[in-house]
Amino acid sequence: MLAVGIVEDEVREQVRSRALDPAVDAAAIRRIVDDVVASYSQRRLTTSLPDLGDATATAREVYDAVAGFGPLQRYLDDPGVEEIWINEPGRVFVARRAGPELTTTVLADREVRELVERMLKTSGRRLDLSAPFVDASLPDGSRLHVVIPDVTRRHWAVNIRKFVLSAYSLDELVALGTLTRAAAAFLDAAVAAGLNILVAGGTQAGKTTLLNCLAAAIPARERVVTCEEVFELRLSLPDVVAMQTRPPNLEGTGEITLRRLVKESLRMRPDRLIVGEVRQEECLDLLVALNSGVPGMCSLHANSAREAITKMCTLPLLAGENVTHAFVVPTVANSVDVVVHIARDGQGRRIVSEIVGVPGRVEGDVIEVADLFVTRGGRLVRADGWPPHPERFVATGIDLARLLFSPPDEGSR
Repeated sequence: MLAVGIVEDEVREQVRSRALDPAVDAAAIRRIVDDVVASYSQRRLTTSLPDLGDATATAREVYDAVAGFGPLQRYLDDPGVEEIWINEPGRVFVARRAGPELTTTVLADREVRELVERMLKTSGRRLDLSAPFVDASLPDGSRLHVVIPDVTRRHWAVNIRKFVLSAYSLDELVALGTLTRAAAAFLDAAVAAGLNILVAGGTQAGKTTLLNCLAAAIPARERVVTCEEVFELRLSLPDVVAMQTRPPNLEGTGEITLRRLVKESLRMRPDRLIVGEVRQEECLDLLVALNSGVPGMCSLHANSAREAITKMCTLPLLAGENVTHAFVVPTVANSVDVVVHIARDGQGRRIVSEIVGVPGRVEGDVIEVADLFVTRGGRLVRADGWPPHPERFVATGIDLARLLFSPPDEGSR
């Protein structure tokens, strides 16, 4: 609309003249937008300026274009939208709890590129023919992933996974129906006792949220170091050091991998180590750290708790030919204590489907597991397994038998 374009141009001119940065001066820019819209409405009474229409809608559109992410901003602001992706400029999708849907938003090639460039501005990460993939965090914590041709056929492929943290503690997960009160009480005790916990699940199953809630149970006196590909965890603890990976520069140097971060974290006197997601050979360094006595947590993609353990035995082999299965399997058995699997049900709800313990015993190449909580009849219920290291619970002052066999009120799910 012509009137919107006139207002946007005036706003941009004032932003430039005042040397404002949209990334940090959002409040000032919002005031400028409101002032320009009000001024335009007054001037139109005595001139032949085009009709502005709904002044509130115009102000919102102009603000999104200048200080936000244009037509995508309304989806970023919508709490019901979990993910946004662009397959091509005319096909913009969003994912809600009910599933994906094609939106009415239609962009131009130039708009997609400009939006991506604006999103990457504060991340320090680049995207070009020599680096056709990029992972970055948006200012609100959402995760951006972009792929460009000729890796894609013709158009830029853009994914924005919003940071939708609906819970900040295990108690809040109970209230949401993600797990039962008995399971939450056990996990809270396991964290306090310093057990090593692995969170497994599929894409968008809620692994990061669950990991964040588990971390909230870490005693406040502990020093926590986190390692992530892109910042996603948000820990409200007093002593936290958060680190993320860095891609190589234009000369192909300066890359910092997740494996390097895990190694460096051990020099930072951690009481607890958290790795956002294990994908490759950094799994070996994490296992070495856990096996050396540093309690930790991590997440990884897997369809079940047992498959997660199998994957933990496979990923370290990527670290080199000198890493053997005979070394990795017993190391995993002695390093991982509890595996929590989270999934989405048919209604899109995120639920913990099982919790297993790893007693540390190996039969052949198979790591023995003990079912602690399993899903029966659509509910997470206590099984007959026993977690490892009961002495750690005792040292923390936790009566493990009472916790497991006389659990608190289950609540509902």
